[in-house]
Amino acid sequence: MHEVVRDELEHHLTGNASPAFYTHVKACATCREEIAEMEDLAKILRGLTTPAPGDMPVPSPGFYARVANTINEQQPKSAWANLFSPGYLFFRRVAFASLLVLTLLGAVLITTERSGEGADATSIMAQYDSTTSHAPAAERDSLLVTLAAYHE
Repeated sequence: MHEVVRDELEHHLTGNASPAFYTHVKACATCREEIAEMEDLAKILRGLTTPAPGDMPVPSPGFYARVANTINEQQPKSAWANLFSPGYLFFRRVAFASLLVLTLLGAVLITTERSGEGADATSIMAQYDSTTSHAPAAERDSLLVTLAAYHE
């Protein structure tokens, strides 16, 4: 394509080209063929403009949902996303973790209950050594402090 045609091509497509452009196109067959091809392409592109609202195709019901599902399925998933995704497996994991925590708490409560055996008032009084000699007031005070310090 020659320089005159390159410079004036845009103006030709809008209908405002200079007379030098048209003179060159009449004389040069190569430029005339290229311009004809470009005009054909421009007609095709004009035909691709937005159709009237009545001519627009209407998608079938569920089309957008199917497209969204296809996009979601094609995206790569990380291991962490699967771990916390709200699905059947996620809720099974939550239930399993809850049962595990309850089991551990039960074990802790059972072991602390057993270690506190023999800590009632009767067993504290039975541990009191009455064979040693104490002053009667000190003996009574010692027994009261021992009973007051008792916690269930």
